[in-house]
Amino acid sequence: MNTERVVRTFVEYFEDRGHRRITGSSLLPPPGDPVLFTTSGMHPLTPYLEGRPHPLGRRLVNVQRCLRTTDLEEVGDDTHLTVFEMLGTWSLGDYGSSQSLTWGHDLLVNGFGVDPGLLYATVFGGDEHSGPDTESLRMWQELGVPVELTTEENWWSNGPTGPCGPDSEIFIWTGDTPPRSTPTGDGRWVEVWNHVMMRYRRRGDGTLDVLPRPTVDTGLGLERLVSVLQGKGSVFETDLFEPWLGSVPSLWRLEGQSVRLVCDHLRSSIAVIGDGVLPSNTGRGYVLRRLIRRVLTTLWRIDPSRTLGDLPEDLVRHTLDHFGQRGHSGPVRDVLLDEERRFTRLLERGRRVLSRPRYSGPLTDGDYSYLHDTHGLPHDLVLGLRGGTLG
Repeated sequence: MNTERVVRTFVEYFEDRGHRRITGSSLLPPPGDPVLFTTSGMHPLTPYLEGRPHPLGRRLVNVQRCLRTTDLEEVGDDTHLTVFEMLGTWSLGDYGSSQSLTWGHDLLVNGFGVDPGLLYATVFGGDEHSGPDTESLRMWQELGVPVELTTEENWWSNGPTGPCGPDSEIFIWTGDTPPRSTPTGDGRWVEVWNHVMMRYRRRGDGTLDVLPRPTVDTGLGLERLVSVLQGKGSVFETDLFEPWLGSVPSLWRLEGQSVRLVCDHLRSSIAVIGDGVLPSNTGRGYVLRRLIRRVLTTLWRIDPSRTLGDLPEDLVRHTLDHFGQRGHSGPVRDVLLDEERRFTRLLERGRRVLSRPRYSGPLTDGDYSYLHDTHGLPHDLVLGLRGGTLG
């Protein structure tokens, strides 16, 4: 089952059950939102989770592209990506957790063909503020799925105050032995689907008020789900990355973590540019600039003659098409190449400045501040030039 079919199967399953598909918004939150990028599938729906009626009704389904930089240093392992997609469903005061979990189990087993013997669920077991989630526990027991009770791991909140509630996570066994232990006891249990039951609002003093209109918010990471369904050990081994991993290693002779980082960061940069962001020194533009320069640093560490001009246009087009972005590939490549030229000039200036006698010894915090404020040389770039990783 390729990625496109997974998405189609998911969306059509819930459309058949009365959900209306909402168009996944861009990576950019609406004006006034303090967050730089959309970080989860529920982010654009926050007002409706708070109680505002949605124009399409109380049952919704969508595919939302997201960007997270909190895990940037982990990109290149088997599961972390900078830009990824979330499959999501919402019940805005309609059905409850029992129905949501029943449909989730049915779709995994009968829609995606997952062996029911490879499933495990976790459920909130209760704490000093709220009792156990007996509704979800009872539902899993009726479905014959083993359950592990936890506390913090199965309580969702979006901050110290506001909507919150228990969640139930569905795991699939990915080991090459019969299933063993529990999700918290063995990393071969991979979480694929989280069902959040927002039943409460937490006050500033920690007490909980029951919401007049509880909601159910579910989310699956598309790439992780596809890797499990395709029996792959990494999201980079799925069909989604076949065009990238078929071109980049031979193009730039990269290996291991480096090729994964380059593929992820270039793909993510294309998606960000496709949503209208340009490199800059602040905000969203700085995130984009950082992604592109991490790619260039990786490439030039091995061979300073490498250039993003070698990037095949069909990879740019493939990424834009996948994310439903209508821009042409040419202007996106132009942005990448312009940023490469800017970074090249910055490195040349940095080498000249750092060759001065005053910078021959250990640098102080004052030196780093001066180099940044006067010459535009960030701390990590100075370290790279002095350490030899940037020439």
